[in-house]
Amino acid sequence: MIDAPGVRPHIALVASDNPDAPSLRRAEAAGIPTVVVAWGEFGDRGSFSVALADEVERSGAKGVVLAGFMRILAPVFLDRFPERVLNIHPSLLPAFPGNHAVQNALDHGVETTGVTVHFVDEKVDHGPIVTQVAVPVEPGDTTESLHARLQVEEHRLYPRIVEAFVSGRLFVEGTEVRWL
Repeated sequence: MIDAPGVRPHIALVASDNPDAPSLRRAEAAGIPTVVVAWGEFGDRGSFSVALADEVERSGAKGVVLAGFMRILAPVFLDRFPERVLNIHPSLLPAFPGNHAVQNALDHGVETTGVTVHFVDEKVDHGPIVTQVAVPVEPGDTTESLHARLQVEEHRLYPRIVEAFVSGRLFVEGTEVRWL
């Protein structure tokens, strides 16, 4: 994402709860400010979410793009960035929300799963859907092999959606997303 030409000029901050996150190193190498808001330093999800929102606001960012972020943000975070938090998820939501989506798709024997980009709301892996891409489940797929194919689609799709988001071409109207 950092290398996407239409996205890079809009990145105000790369934040993570993991000090070893590769995205922090890539951002630092690109001259983008970084911050670690370590989950363990806070007593609860609400305190963590407030601290993260404070960092995002201090950076001047107007929206938030989640990528590989495996925490559930408290409503206090979403209230500060209403309809301005994007997420990508490895399933065709509303099917298989949560952090075991790929394994759940395999366990349920679906023939097709996919990738969903959506705006975040108070529920887990829920909110207005921007777009989805289907990915077939192949015979003999493992969690790893299916996840690898899903990631190919994620890496193709997300930069394009994020570019539309940062350039002001995506708007939420109720439960629908409008593109300009």
